[in-house]
Amino acid sequence: MSKSASTVATYKRSFYTALSAVLLLTSASSALAASDRVKTNTLISNDYCHSNLENHIPSYQYQSAEQQALSCMLAQVKPYQQADKTARQRYWAYKAQAWLNYAIHQNSINSRSTAGAYAAQATESILQALQEGTEQRIDLYQDIPAMSALMRPDLWATISALKDSDGIAVAPREMAFSEVALIWAATNQCARGWRESGIHFRMADRWLEQARQAYVNAHDSQTNVALQARIVRYYEAYAPLDSGEDTCHGQALSPI
Repeated sequence: MSKSASTVATYKRSFYTALSAVLLLTSASSALAASDRVKTNTLISNDYCHSNLENHIPSYQYQSAEQQALSCMLAQVKPYQQADKTARQRYWAYKAQAWLNYAIHQNSINSRSTAGAYAAQATESILQALQEGTEQRIDLYQDIPAMSALMRPDLWATISALKDSDGIAVAPREMAFSEVALIWAATNQCARGWRESGIHFRMADRWLEQARQAYVNAHDSQTNVALQARIVRYYEAYAPLDSGEDTCHGQALSPI
């Protein structure tokens, strides 16, 4: 064999050896990543699913580990929504349910955005606080996450004013649902435009109107006038924060 032919043969052997090593390493890395994902999902499922809960979820056997966990978390939240719980416990339990609805929806459409993960994590934090009896330590004033934005400052003003005025005592479910619906609506508008946000803005508006009406019916005229004045003050503070553009960068909301 000539020197040139020998050099080519040596090069080919080296190339195929290196290629085989790369392919083997890639396959091993992929298998390890897949294993980690399954392990993580199983851990999440095991954290929230127990035999007594599984029996109440008819479609449990057809769900992925993540779907199982979300379904089981929903079952664990329900007892905190009962009449024997405080208004604050029920508010957080309904808010956990609203976040779960969001997470389940994101999972069902195989969304790769951060919205589903944020919603699931928010639920986990609330559920843990309820189970430990530390829900009083959770800040009532919801900062708008980076995936969303402050849109409809009039509705956010009403939410904050009602919280200031102990509106949770008369409408815990309505306030919790309206708040998450507002975040959901703005997130959709940033991601896919106003056509995808309308239904959630309308839901937030309806829930919040029910909460405001329940508060008005439960209080005298002087208290209701004070609520309206507080709504105006919040609106004046929040309106400049709404850029009017479909951009999401989050927003910190504090009591005034």
